[in-house]
Amino acid sequence: MSPKNAGNTAAAVLEPPAAKPGKRFGLRLEYDSSRTRSPWWSPVLSVILALLLCALFIVANGMNPVTVYEKMFRGAFGTSYGFTETMVKAIPLLLCGLGIAVAYRISVWNIGAEGQLTVGAMAATAVTIYFPGLSSFWAITLMLIFGTAAGALWGLMTAIPRTHFGVNELITSLMLNYVALLALDYVVFGPWKDPAGFNFPGSPMFTAAQSLPVLGTTRLHIGLIFGLVAVLIYFLMVKFTRWGYELKLIGANPAAARYAGIHIKKHIIIVMLISGGLAGIAGMAEVSGVTHKLMQGISPGYGYTAIIVAWLAKLNPLGLIVTSVLFGGLIVGGYSVQTIGLPSSISEMLQGSILFFLIAGDMIHRFRIRRSA
Repeated sequence: MSPKNAGNTAAAVLEPPAAKPGKRFGLRLEYDSSRTRSPWWSPVLSVILALLLCALFIVANGMNPVTVYEKMFRGAFGTSYGFTETMVKAIPLLLCGLGIAVAYRISVWNIGAEGQLTVGAMAATAVTIYFPGLSSFWAITLMLIFGTAAGALWGLMTAIPRTHFGVNELITSLMLNYVALLALDYVVFGPWKDPAGFNFPGSPMFTAAQSLPVLGTTRLHIGLIFGLVAVLIYFLMVKFTRWGYELKLIGANPAAARYAGIHIKKHIIIVMLISGGLAGIAGMAEVSGVTHKLMQGISPGYGYTAIIVAWLAKLNPLGLIVTSVLFGGLIVGGYSVQTIGLPSSISEMLQGSILFFLIAGDMIHRFRIRRSA
């Protein structure tokens, strides 16, 4: 073959084939901003995918995932003790998740529930230290008021920079979490440290008058009623009031809401006050109903887990109850698998996986596949 013929042959191989006459169709990915709500089955699918993903890690550890999940379920719901412990864990998750859901209604991303819960617990403890001789009624009432007010004030510290200076509430609320935790360390190691506590950091034990009533011999306290009443009020306010309608409008289309004369800044401040106040009640219920003292690690991350609770429930009141019990069970079930050699952090892995698949599902849902000519 001559060099000239060889060059012609190579060109024939490299050149694409000639287009055939007629229309050609392709597919393109298109972002659709109008698709703001993912389908109802998205949370269910996220949980299933998270279980499957974690099953791979369990198998890698040489265990049967079905056995592990069965152990977790029985530990959380199989006995009366396990079920009441699950409900104890569900109380702060429900209150914090509800607060986060209220803020999410108008797209205010409050991730500061952990700090708001902490300051609520500190404020409630302050009542026991500075007003030690109160009767049960006044002690519990004041602790509830102080805890709610402290959480609301902490939420306001996020709302004001957002509405007046345009500061991103994600950063503010997250930073305030660390401030609250450091303040907790200061008081339990410093001025509020129990002199009779063998040098362990923590406040003196609460008296019976300063403790929430419990159900029988269990640790399930009346903080559950606080959570259920709050959910009922949330449902009625969102469903039947003008305020609830305005929240929906702001969440769906802020520009239209502003054009309709709705004061968005005022609503941001109100929802952050409510959001922080509910987390503050959760903190008060934890110290008064569960630990009966203020100490380090008063929350194992309830404020962060509540973000997943609210997201998984799609801000639905009934869904919040279901998901808070589900995640309460996940925490208790995580403890039970330690008896078969797995760390309790398996529950945290499941929580993270569920959130990952939820966010991924919501993002994917906003895209459409269209045929292009």
